[in-house]
Amino acid sequence: METINIHQKLQSFKKHWHPHQIAVVDDMQVLLAKLQGDFIWHKHDDEDELFFVQKGTLEMHFRNKTEIIKEGEIIVVPKGVEHCPKTKNGEEVHVLLFEKLTTAHTGAVIDEKTQTHYPKI
Repeated sequence: METINIHQKLQSFKKHWHPHQIAVVDDMQVLLAKLQGDFIWHKHDDEDELFFVQKGTLEMHFRNKTEIIKEGEIIVVPKGVEHCPKTKNGEEVHVLLFEKLTTAHTGAVIDEKTQTHYPKI
């Protein structure tokens, strides 16, 4: 057991849309990611996903609406809901993610942004 400094962990990588695992809690993983620009439309059939914005403003696009998540706010995307995270005007957004260990990065969608391995930092 030891403390985890989120700010230090965020300084240890630069790549966007590539989550890094910082902790495991039972069958859940805690991930850090830097986001910039548009991601891809996808869904997770069997897992919810929680986004906690640490820095910046995240747009979470759904097929019927868009939610704006500001620094210090969270959003939970329920299982089976198609979504597409985006940032505006080149802003880099930092997020803390909570999801099951079984959650595939982009669900059943395979894209050049899809990650199959989350480095542990």
